[in-house]
Amino acid sequence: MPDNENGAESTPSAQQILARRLNLLLDVAAEERGAPLTFLELKKELADRGVGLSRARWSYMKDGTGRLVSDPQLLAAISEVFGVDPDYLLGNQGPELPELIDSRLEFLKALRAAKVKSFAARALGEVSPETLRVITEYLNKDISGHPAGEQQTATSQEDSGGGLPSAP
Repeated sequence: MPDNENGAESTPSAQQILARRLNLLLDVAAEERGAPLTFLELKKELADRGVGLSRARWSYMKDGTGRLVSDPQLLAAISEVFGVDPDYLLGNQGPELPELIDSRLEFLKALRAAKVKSFAARALGEVSPETLRVITEYLNKDISGHPAGEQQTATSQEDSGGGLPSAP
């Protein structure tokens, strides 16, 4: 998708890459747990590892705004909480997702697609098989047009909910 008036795609900033990776980890964790990881839960997990994190810092880390957070101790602790190699957040292994995370994201993408299809089928009730095929083709085309993990952007929850993004 073009990012500027000349139609050329711009390279994502280091902040945006980190934010994307954090949000992918949050999506995978929410799917595995059945509920999103709240900010308070993350803060406690990090505190147990001797690392502090403010809500404001977390917000700009996951939104990709502000300055780049490159604190190796913080990023390693976050990686540990999510069960991934610290190099994933530290950016030491290149642009590709580690194989484990990539496979989890593909699974998550398939689960989301199945949920949408199931919801649509229930909501539509009695429709012709041809109509269902057309809708299914449209959904598959739309889903395949989005890179894994980028279909949804994370949204903040109220403090009572913990303040971390939730998987849709």
